[in-house]
Amino acid sequence: MNNNKSVSSELAEEAVNSIEEVAGKYPGYRRAHAKGVVYQAVFTPNGQAGPLTTAAHLQNQEMQALVRFSNSSTNPSIPDVFSPAKGMAVQFVLPDGGVTSLVTITLPIFFAKTPQSFINILRTIKENSFEGATIADKFKAVMEKYSESRAGLQAVKMLQPPLSFATNLYHSIHAYYFTNAAGERRAIKYEWEPEAGLHFLAQEEVENRSPDYLEDELIERLSKGPVAFQLTVILGQEGDPTDDPTSAWPEDRERIVVGHLSITGVADEKAQEYVFDPTVVPAGIECSEDPILNFRHDAYAESHSRRSTNQ
Repeated sequence: MNNNKSVSSELAEEAVNSIEEVAGKYPGYRRAHAKGVVYQAVFTPNGQAGPLTTAAHLQNQEMQALVRFSNSSTNPSIPDVFSPAKGMAVQFVLPDGGVTSLVTITLPIFFAKTPQSFINILRTIKENSFEGATIADKFKAVMEKYSESRAGLQAVKMLQPPLSFATNLYHSIHAYYFTNAAGERRAIKYEWEPEAGLHFLAQEEVENRSPDYLEDELIERLSKGPVAFQLTVILGQEGDPTDDPTSAWPEDRERIVVGHLSITGVADEKAQEYVFDPTVVPAGIECSEDPILNFRHDAYAESHSRRSTNQ
């Protein structure tokens, strides 16, 4: 590796290499969540976050946003039903012209605590990708070696194919800190709650779906009107882990609805090239100590560099 690179950049390169070794290389595409479509949206905060944060997009001003729904797979051609976890990345256009992004998935927790354990887990999957090995075989090998992965991989196994991108609950996985005008700091997590409710496919319905059924369904849904989500903030309490994305917070934590997202149609093609970096946050919000969250900046940059040069 280049000795001029930072340790974090080298680790990002190693992680992206590991993803390619396990899941294949698809030049010109994201190294994860390769298959996705970007949509135009409007976000309207309701002011309820004002006492918690000075962040400009969570006050009272309506703003434009972009939303990318995606499959989790690295394969851009995989049928929607074969990629269990789904992603929802939202980029808000701030009043000063800057942007901030919120990246969420349909899992409440991750399967690795640190970038190095993420790489090690991928290597274990690679080592157990022998002929005839099932996904269950690979998951078992990982869980036996890395106890931190158990809850996250069990959550993956529990996922059901959604009826629509518009009928999923999306979680931030990572914690952030809100800071208000008085300098008071509070740990939080985010959820996007679908106004259409949670709806999934029955097993007998799965076989009849086209490979791109989620994109097709959303286009049809949008032809009848906007698709809406509520942004919910979960308030952490003392002792809730902010540095471990494999550990969930208790279910009884207070939740506050802080805004409304209205998705109106497909965005311009150039929006597909944008990077939805969850570490780009405005004044009033800080990234937590979570090493996976902070690592994502360099990992996303490495992925973007490769896809932008068609590698």
